[in-house]
Amino acid sequence: MELEAIPGIGAKTAAALRELDDPGTTVESGDVAAIARAPGVNEARAARIARGAIRRRHGDDGRVLATDRAREVYRSAIDLLRERTVTDYAAKRLETFYPSASASRIDEAQSFVEAATERDPDPAVRDALTGVEPLTDPPTVRVRDRCLATADAETLARAESAVPELSVETVEDARDISELARSYATVIVLDEAFAGLDVEGDVHVRPDALETPAETVPERLLAFFAANRERLEAAAAVHEAADLSPAADLGSLRDALARLDDDGTVVGDAELERLTAAVDDLDAAVSTAESVADDRLREAIRERDVTIEGTDFLSLVEQGARVDSLLDRELADEYDEAIARAREQFADALRLEPEEAELAERVFGGDPSFPVEHDESAVSRLRTELSAARDRRAARLKAELASDLGELREPVEELVRDALELDVELAIARFARDFDCVMPDVVEPDAEGEPETAGKGFRIEDGRSPLLDVAFEDAEPIDYAVSGATLLSGVNSGGKTSTLDLVALVVVLAQMGMPVPAASATVERFEEVHYYAKSQGTLDAGAFEATLRDFGDLVEGADGRLVLVDELESITEPGASAKIIAGILEALDEQDATAVFVSHLAREIRDAADFDVAVDGIEAAGLVDGELRVNRSPRKGHLARSTPELIVEKLAGDRDTEFYESLLEKF
Repeated sequence: MELEAIPGIGAKTAAALRELDDPGTTVESGDVAAIARAPGVNEARAARIARGAIRRRHGDDGRVLATDRAREVYRSAIDLLRERTVTDYAAKRLETFYPSASASRIDEAQSFVEAATERDPDPAVRDALTGVEPLTDPPTVRVRDRCLATADAETLARAESAVPELSVETVEDARDISELARSYATVIVLDEAFAGLDVEGDVHVRPDALETPAETVPERLLAFFAANRERLEAAAAVHEAADLSPAADLGSLRDALARLDDDGTVVGDAELERLTAAVDDLDAAVSTAESVADDRLREAIRERDVTIEGTDFLSLVEQGARVDSLLDRELADEYDEAIARAREQFADALRLEPEEAELAERVFGGDPSFPVEHDESAVSRLRTELSAARDRRAARLKAELASDLGELREPVEELVRDALELDVELAIARFARDFDCVMPDVVEPDAEGEPETAGKGFRIEDGRSPLLDVAFEDAEPIDYAVSGATLLSGVNSGGKTSTLDLVALVVVLAQMGMPVPAASATVERFEEVHYYAKSQGTLDAGAFEATLRDFGDLVEGADGRLVLVDELESITEPGASAKIIAGILEALDEQDATAVFVSHLAREIRDAADFDVAVDGIEAAGLVDGELRVNRSPRKGHLARSTPELIVEKLAGDRDTEFYESLLEKF
């Protein structure tokens, strides 16, 4: 696929994504963690890329959230969901849910969400999720005991790119390969032309080596599992706590991880441990063995009287003889015994096998000397042999372990992905439970039926907003349904703005494919949501003109919009505001848009409009001890009384005077 065709992907990002094994499939999958493994792409950026891929897949080119306030409501909804996640991945993954005008996208999201709400947000599962993170690719491990060899320049370049962990050497003939075998524990020849090669050393002719990296450089796979050990163990624990069917066999996974150290080396093999210790302790063992021999000779010399005839002594002096000659002549048996003890001590300390002990014998046993001296060349040869044996065994064990882990490589990707996706599902499930949510019906704009049951607008029953500054359980439920252009009247602090917030939240969540905080809800699939918050004071001429331009663009826009406006009259004088609002409502009515305008000028606007404007009201039952008693659900076709009217009515009842009665008659 053409990556640049996805919204939000430019040339630089596309180049980074192409570093992935299968960039097209990865991006299309919407797997935020997999996308984030591209160089320079963090999880937040990966979520935007995944969202862009979703939009492209559904042909979803529109922008539902058309105003700042609408976008604020969306951010509040996302925050409510994110607060219920455990992992950073889930918090970013939820960003791929957005209010869509695409029916196919809404259906897709609803299918995911409906399954998610069936999950049980068990605290034990949440605890297990704390250790789960997306898998990471460790830095390239440099392997120095092994090399690749080729006589072909093209193969050389391909090998350097495919296997950066190993040195790639150029060879021309068997002599070059033989030279490499003396420098490396293992040489892997890539050219078929060298098949049947017979040279000393651990040399393998494997033309397919680049296609089997787990066998050629098992350190890569081992480093991956070592770096991700805690993530894998946590993901396994999540599957067990949630009683999920794991993609990988957890017993095999744990057994394999137990054989792997944190640095990617194999552990638990006694022979490898013996060889490693032998190489590490070689110098110390030599020194200890020398001390054993010296102590034995020193003891022998103390216990014996050595007599030398004068002529013999003169002859030895004239020949420049040293004490070594005396040892050879007078203490030959004792010297041999001391060397035997040194060899025995040396072999026991390093736990040498019989074939290795033969090399060890050469370390001691040269010309007699006191103190006893070792043969450094023999020590070097033994070190080389032990190191080579260690490296060969380590390589074999790595290859065997890598073979076992290779079968788990793809399953563990799915294992971790499933655990992370479970966190996404559990967050949605918790959201649905915490706010008594239900899956809404999102209907086509032209659906047949009455406005209260289907088709145009929205219908909310027992809706409660989690955006209020009160505990959710203390929020009063609201019933409200609107189809067409409507004015919402009501007393101050009666809940008109809260009602708009609830409507906006329900519509945004519904078109995200999410559950909504209501007993039931039906929402038209809106192309755009325009929500205008209350203006802070009268606007100057320039700001007033800009606001009118916004509404001019609004009424000339596409069909299928929801328009929510909170007290637009505050932008200018009340008389002019009523006329302006009436004109806007007329244009929206002609376009068959759904609109709710909160206003204290409902009577004036209705008088100024050239159509029968629907008016709903949030009615106050009256004042009790100075506080409003309000029915929060708007009454259809009702112009609610204002707070001043209620106060005047109360005063007229409390005081029997014509003044308050006359004031009341003016309302």
